[in-house]
Parts: sequence; structure tokens; C-alpha cells
Amino acid sequence: MSKFNNFIKRVLPMQKSLLIIGLIFVTGISISNVFSQEIGLSTFQETAQFFVDKTISQNVTASITLQTTSIQEMKIPAELEQRIRENGNISAVTLTNQNQCILGVDNQSCILINVKRNPNDKNFLQIQNTTLKVANQFIGEINKIFDTNAKLHSTFIHSSDETSKALETSGIISGKGTVSAVYTMPMEDTSSMYEKIAALLIPKEIRDDGGFYNAARDLSLSDNSKMTFSIIPSESRSLMQLRLSATYPQMASSISDINPLEFLKTDELKRSKYFSSGNYPLNSIIQVVILSPDDTNVSNVKGNILPTQMIGNELIPTDITKAGWVFDPMEGQRIQGKYIFGDKSSVSSEELQFSLGGNQLKVERLKTNFDESTLVVIIITIVAVAAAIFYLKGYRK
Repeated sequence: MSKFNNFIKRVLPMQKSLLIIGLIFVTGISISNVFSQEIGLSTFQETAQFFVDKTISQNVTASITLQTTSIQEMKIPAELEQRIRENGNISAVTLTNQNQCILGVDNQSCILINVKRNPNDKNFLQIQNTTLKVANQFIGEINKIFDTNAKLHSTFIHSSDETSKALETSGIISGKGTVSAVYTMPMEDTSSMYEKIAALLIPKEIRDDGGFYNAARDLSLSDNSKMTFSIIPSESRSLMQLRLSATYPQMASSISDINPLEFLKTDELKRSKYFSSGNYPLNSIIQVVILSPDDTNVSNVKGNILPTQMIGNELIPTDITKAGWVFDPMEGQRIQGKYIFGDKSSVSSEELQFSLGGNQLKVERLKTNFDESTLVVIIITIVAVAAAIFYLKGYRK
């Protein structure tokens, strides 16, 4: 057990590094057979995220992210996925209808092929030529699998990763040392884009199993919704992420009672039936992040708060088969909560409600000897969710 504890101490402080992405790919291994408590972790993950920014933008952002490391669960051609991975210069391929996907692009959908900057390139022309030499090898096939006809617009040099740092993203998709080859096409409305890309990439079995997939489809009908699909390669396999988000401008400052499902326009959020064949308590996660200019705290939680234990720098629930919240931290200028479904297949709007301010909550902290395999599953899931949150933000103007 001492060796395992040392491993945990090394892993947890590295969540903001490239290990975030690396650990996600561990989920691609068939590991469920090794868990003594028969707790499994599927390669397919569904995450609902809610970001309340009371400090700068005053916006609320709600999003649904579906992600996997299996090309059977998001059907990227095996040969193309392998070529992107083995190229070694591509950090991400992204399709999006975000407004101003990159500086200088307006009211157009985009395909961005992000290439690692060659340190030997000393001027813009050299940088552009090197980037396009890599990107042009792939854009034809990418257009084919997305059923698009994107044309080269420009190259964009990312000069910093300050936005990624601010939101604690990994910096993999954009940031200093990255150059985007930007291909554009006519703007497509989110609903039709989501339906088309989902039908092309996600097997009918997963689409028919509902869950967060249905929530994303419903969210796509909102006027302020946008869609992004990304392929993020690593040495052994690629992470595919389909994200549907909606932004609610100038709503954050007036919010003191948090009701996450209000922003999904629903009273209930169901898990995908895709997980019904086994015990996958951590493959559906709800995450809330609140940034406040002043210190605040969580109070009046309507649902269950899970007992936790501090492992390294993370609060870990002591029983992941139970449904409830883990808040870490639960006070200060940055509040973060994760809701775990446990053995439940759905959660109601009322169960997810809590307030800011008011009486400080007393949360039970336990000292429990975790089963090592169970702890591995929890840690992998924590870093997977961390990597998923707001990964597109680095693109924004």
C-alpha cells in the first residue's frame, strides 16, 4: 500500500500538466475485470458542466460533453486517427460553429488543425508554411468524415495560454507554442450541426440510449447554443470530445441560488442506458464551478453531500455507489462541486440545488482504507473531468 500511496502523491499534483490527457487514455484499457468491488470505468464518459463567472464576463455557461477514447464509440476512421497521432505535430483537430472561432473569423463555422510550432521557424512566413504543410495533409479527409467543405482562411499563432491557465485547462488545445491552420465554411445552426455530426460519429446504440446525449440535443435548440467536436491525439490513442454549450450573458451577478438544470431547460437529467450493463458509477458526472469577486460559501444544499477523505490534494468520496455532492473547495472566491450519480439513473432539479452565502456547512470527513483499485478509478475520473471542462476557451478572442 505504501508504494501505491507514493504513486498517488506523485499523480495528483500533476493534474494541470499533460498528464491530465495521458491519464484519460488509461480509460481505454479494459480494466473493469480487476476491480474487486466490480466497479467499472467505461471509455465513454458523459459530463454536464456549469460555469458561473461573477468576476469578469458575468456570464453563465452550461455545457454537455460526451467523450471517449474508443473509435467504436465515436467513429473516426482508424487509419486517419492513427495518422493524426503518429504525425507527432498535431495537438488537436476541432470542428466548431463558435462565433469568432479565431481572431479574424466572423459568422463562419471552422475546422482548426492545431500544429506545434517548429522552434526553427523564425518569421511568420516560415511558421505558416510549416503549419500548412502539416495541416493540408489532413483537411481533405477531415472534410470527408465531417461532410463539410471547409476552405483555408488563415493561420493563427497563439501567443499565450493565459486563458487556459485561468480556467485550469491543460493548454493542449491552444496556447503558446501552438499554431492553428484555420479552415472556414458557411455558418451552420447548432441543432442541425449537432444532429449531423452525432449521426456521423456516434453509433445508433449510444444515441438510442439517451442520457446526456438527449440533454445536449435539447440544448442545441437554444438560440445561444454552440457545438464543438475535437480529436486530441496522444502517443497511444486519441480522445474524442463532442461538446454542446450555451451561454447566458449577464446572468451570473444576480445568482445566489444555484439550480444547474435551469440552464439545461429541464427538471431531470438522466444517465445514458449505455451504462446499464455494468456498474459504472463515475461515468456520468455533473460539475459546477463558481468564480466570485468576494469570498463566499456553499449552503442550503437540497441533495445529499457525500462523506469524503482527503487523498493528496483531492477530496475523494468514501462510497462512490451513493449519489451526492462533493464540494472542493466549498468556500472562497472559487467554488467547485461535482455530483456523482452512484447507483441512481437520474437526478431531479431539486436535488441539485444549493445556495451561496448563509451558514457554513459541516461536511463529514472520514479516514477510510480505500480499496486500491477503486481509488484508481476515482482518480482517473477526476482528471478526466478536469480535462473536459471548457477546453474550447483557449480559442476565444
